[in-house]
Amino acid sequence: MIKKVSTDKAPAAIGPYSQAVIANKMLFASGQIPINPATGNVETTTIEEQTEQVMKNIGAILIEAGVGYEDVVKTTCFLADMNDFQAFNSVYERYFPGKPARSCVAVKQLPKDVLCEVEVIASLY
Repeated sequence: MIKKVSTDKAPAAIGPYSQAVIANKMLFASGQIPINPATGNVETTTIEEQTEQVMKNIGAILIEAGVGYEDVVKTTCFLADMNDFQAFNSVYERYFPGKPARSCVAVKQLPKDVLCEVEVIASLY
């Protein structure tokens, strides 16, 4: 059985998808971009600020599912510019000190022309 996870403390889906789903005691969260859920807008401009907002959005979804950052087993990170890699990591590592498995790639463009997007998979055990 698949259970949908949704919270108003993270941005609403801007397309035909769920914020996250739970299947087989695993949480699969859709990619989060730096939208402020209170306003529905991107309000930050630097990679550090945008990464911080992304992590807050991820945290809200994790909390809604009853888990935390320490339960994340895999992340996939998308950067608009690989030159932001070090600055992105400086924020990322504060949230994931357990160092889950990760992929990080540069992409041509992200929704709303943001600088980063992150999706996570977490264990519910």
